[in-house]
Amino acid sequence: MSSRRFAEVLSLGMLLSMSCLRLHAQSTYGSVAGSVTDSTGATVTDANVTLTNLGTSEKRTQSSGSDGLFTFVNLFAGQYRIDIEKQGFKHYARLSVTVDVQQTTHIDATLQVGQVSETVEVTSETPLFQPETSSLGTIVDQREANELPLNGRNIYNLATVTPSVIPQGSTQGNVVGKNPFDFANYQIGGAFANEGAEYLDGQPLNIVYINLPFVVPTQDSISEFRVQNNNLGPEWGKFAGGVINMSTKSGTNTWHGEAYEYLRNKVLNANEFFNKQSELSSGIANKPVPFTQNQFGAAGSGAIIKNRTFVFGSYQGFRLRQGTPFNTTVPTAQERQGDFSDLCTTGFSASGLCNDGGGTIHQIYNPLTATSLTSPRQPYPFNCIADNTTFCQTNAPGVGNQINPTSAYLLGKLIANPTTSGTLLNFLKDASTGGDTDEYVARVDQTINAKHSIFGRFTYWKLLSLAQDPFGTGLCKDRCAENTKSKSVAIGYN
Repeated sequence: MSSRRFAEVLSLGMLLSMSCLRLHAQSTYGSVAGSVTDSTGATVTDANVTLTNLGTSEKRTQSSGSDGLFTFVNLFAGQYRIDIEKQGFKHYARLSVTVDVQQTTHIDATLQVGQVSETVEVTSETPLFQPETSSLGTIVDQREANELPLNGRNIYNLATVTPSVIPQGSTQGNVVGKNPFDFANYQIGGAFANEGAEYLDGQPLNIVYINLPFVVPTQDSISEFRVQNNNLGPEWGKFAGGVINMSTKSGTNTWHGEAYEYLRNKVLNANEFFNKQSELSSGIANKPVPFTQNQFGAAGSGAIIKNRTFVFGSYQGFRLRQGTPFNTTVPTAQERQGDFSDLCTTGFSASGLCNDGGGTIHQIYNPLTATSLTSPRQPYPFNCIADNTTFCQTNAPGVGNQINPTSAYLLGKLIANPTTSGTLLNFLKDASTGGDTDEYVARVDQTINAKHSIFGRFTYWKLLSLAQDPFGTGLCKDRCAENTKSKSVAIGYN
């Protein structure tokens, strides 16, 4: 191998090593640490400590060493069992130990003198504390993540159960039809909004564009997540305020599955205040406003090979179609012909100027007549810029037609006609809005042997936000249809 080739391979190896260290530091793993003592508080050295994952039966074993301490790292969130054996002491069994995302569970085990064949089972919970870190945070476990009510099932919304997390903008609810800035727009720990960081299985989700996460995980694919908001360790960076750290579910030796559908529509839901005002203004009492929201999906997990190969998969679809009241002012039929006399509600003087009747004067002026600062613009007599109507032909003959033909063309093509009488707020319509989302999640966990394991996770998310086109002419209110797709792959090796 040439020296140059050797240098390239060495550089690549160093880069991969640095990347692996970085991913290891910023992960969703938890850990279990503790000490082994006897009834007098003396250290018990070289005790055999076994940690068993109750879901997958994976076992890890180590010695308490010369200091009586043990530490198991890189553990997936879940329930575990600890067994400790030492000749001359009874067998110690801690039947249930909870491991959470980015949290160290500390266990102090006290062995009693006796035969190893005798077992002392510890079932009561002890307060969990984290002497290994000063970071503060809140865990949202699997039951909370899956069962807390979420309109639109945006998993980020559960961050609000954590103290110091304040939603901003319209981040609550579903994500269709919204500015992407609102996917995870929160103030965390007193920082500015949308400056936190989101991680999924140790993978950073934030992108350069306004720091938005490029995927919104489905509620049923998340095992649990942790919101850390104070004194985070030095391994974290590129955020202000806090970190939302999530982990996807993994399979166990027991097969589980679910299917669901949530339906909301105009028949099942009570009407809203602004929809009611829209109905009254339109003159149609109790008019049903279009609304259908349908969310459906399925998930399943289990073991392909018991104790070795585990799988999890899920799909979720979301469909929303609803009418949103849209009220604005558009030109009337006579205004489109150049007759703006209806804007002067106080009447005209003999010279064609709008009288001051104590209200707002709506006098139309000709901008082309202002030739200098000392030569002000001149008013249009009787607010006529064209003599295409009977009123203007009678009161302002000779005005001609000063309507720009390009403006007239665009007005006819893009701006709808009024739906109600009057000159102000004369267009009222339940404009159609909504969109679709589809998300697929697949994960495989493989226990290679007692010392090696690997997992892979793939996520595909598709978001369609329909155009907000109340006029029905292609002139979108805020944005036209947006179709967003993202793919995410995470691989972890221990």
